[in-house]
Amino acid sequence: MAGRIPQSFIDDLLERADIVEVIDARVSLRKTGRNYTGLCPFHNEKTPSFSVNPDKQFYYCFGCGAGGNALGFLMDYERLDFPQAIEQLAHHLGLEVPREDSADLPRTQQRRDMFGLLDKAANFYQHQLKDHHAADRAEDYLRQRGLSTDIITQFSIGFAPPGWDNLLKHLAHNEADQQLLIDSGMLIQKDNGGCYDRFRDRIMFPIRDHRGRMVAFGGRVLGDDKPKYLNSPETAVFQKNRELYGLYEAKQANRQLNQLLIVEGYMDVVALAQHGISYAAATLGTATNEKHLEKVFRLAPKVVFCFDGDKAGRQAANRALEATLGLMQDGREAAFLFLPEGEDPDSLVRQIGQNAFEQLLQEAQPLSDYLFETSAKGIDISSMDGRARLSQQALPLINRLPAGVFKSLMMQSLAERTGLEQQQLSHLIEDIDHSEANKPASENTAPPYSAEYADPASNADLQPVRRPQLNDAQRQLQWSPTRRAIMLLINYPQLSEQIDPENSLQLDSRDPDFELLKELVSQARAQPNATCYNLLGHWLGTAAGELLAQLLTEEPAINESGAQQELLDCIDHFAKSMQRRNREALIQQLATNRSLTLDQLNDDQKKLLAQIGKPKPS
Repeated sequence: MAGRIPQSFIDDLLERADIVEVIDARVSLRKTGRNYTGLCPFHNEKTPSFSVNPDKQFYYCFGCGAGGNALGFLMDYERLDFPQAIEQLAHHLGLEVPREDSADLPRTQQRRDMFGLLDKAANFYQHQLKDHHAADRAEDYLRQRGLSTDIITQFSIGFAPPGWDNLLKHLAHNEADQQLLIDSGMLIQKDNGGCYDRFRDRIMFPIRDHRGRMVAFGGRVLGDDKPKYLNSPETAVFQKNRELYGLYEAKQANRQLNQLLIVEGYMDVVALAQHGISYAAATLGTATNEKHLEKVFRLAPKVVFCFDGDKAGRQAANRALEATLGLMQDGREAAFLFLPEGEDPDSLVRQIGQNAFEQLLQEAQPLSDYLFETSAKGIDISSMDGRARLSQQALPLINRLPAGVFKSLMMQSLAERTGLEQQQLSHLIEDIDHSEANKPASENTAPPYSAEYADPASNADLQPVRRPQLNDAQRQLQWSPTRRAIMLLINYPQLSEQIDPENSLQLDSRDPDFELLKELVSQARAQPNATCYNLLGHWLGTAAGELLAQLLTEEPAINESGAQQELLDCIDHFAKSMQRRNREALIQQLATNRSLTLDQLNDDQKKLLAQIGKPKPS
């Protein structure tokens, strides 16, 4: 029997997964502010009370109390046991599930260390842009491109100075740091065992993932080195076919995105933002693919692809069209904007300004028109043979559209263009489907996940726990300092390091939540790198877990720094409450035992007595 699935892989799986993507494939979600909402799949309801938080990678239903992470959702929704849910999520991400005896297990701690190190590298490059004696050329270049200090700061743009070991000297304090820099793509290892900085004498563009974590860099050369743009290699935290430069910044700049503009370069994204067009993102040296577009459509209902009007631009547009078709559910839009020869978004927006550029976006060619235009290229559709060829070219593309109103309208449009009846076109589509179904297995896509490959016994103790129904009284959150502290900690587990449980949490409180607060602090301090959903697993299926799940859906409305100060205020409140209670107890003790002497009091009681200002016992 296969061994158990390592916890490190499970943590790594949750780090990689996007819960919105997992749930949206099964439940129709709509973006509302920072979260996504929909009808709860776990109980019958007419008004959406099911909420998915992409930042916390957590879902919660205010109606029935169901809540958890991506794995918990799969377990409940698909009725899978724990190993099966892991297998399915791993299959979706293209990962193989290891077992205990595997020699090469993903290391969650290494990934987290890598995020931290890449963040330090970004800070280093930003400081070099301000302070390094060779940064004048970089500043001149950015100034010539019309970038303001605010935009440079917003995108964390920096400078990798000339030289072979600037970053190496700054961050590689030991062999472990050096190896992590190599693994993260920041250093290149030489054949003789030494290493050197990958990025040298370049403008640096940090690349963030959908959660805002630094995962890679792009560097624009200042000298004559090649290539002109250099990207980080793929690593444990960076896969270029899954990331879009500027997508996180677009999310931060726009509470509600109505459209997203896909361009080709870092500077295009930054220059557009400089001119008020803060909803652009760029692919990272790869063609636009379905993974990119799944992320885009979760944020905005419309995508506009912006390409050069030359042959290469048209080829890129065709690849984007292919990637988009299968995602064109009703309510989504896609359009194509081709720029004049010799222009890119950076140069054009600087020439014509925001308003004129956005007018071009409004006039972009809809996907429907572009599909028929490309299908009819080189065909004389005035002839019967030409119309027949048009149907042969367009039908396979239309057939890839999801069923719905848009697909029906496209079929209607094709019928009008070719003179064929829609029923005839439907028969042709059936022929296409039959042909696809009879392709050799090697030509078809990978089979869907099957539960027979799972090993339920290997993690048999980790079974799904059904969440109990909550009544209105249970769902009503009554705020208190204790509950506020719990909410801050579950949202920012790292703040547990600010609390000394031996001295700060000794209050003999009548508040039933206080014991949960103490246990939460203990768990968070014992797991310094734990995320909120790691901690929630400790209370899965319990009343405390229900409360934590509710509190996790509450937005602190402050950043980590503000949360830290508020948490310390809560701790101070506990200390004052404890002091007040002890003082009241001492007064009661003095009142009932007038023969009590000073020598019979402990040091704390003597201090309290002095504060009370009462006559001292004789």
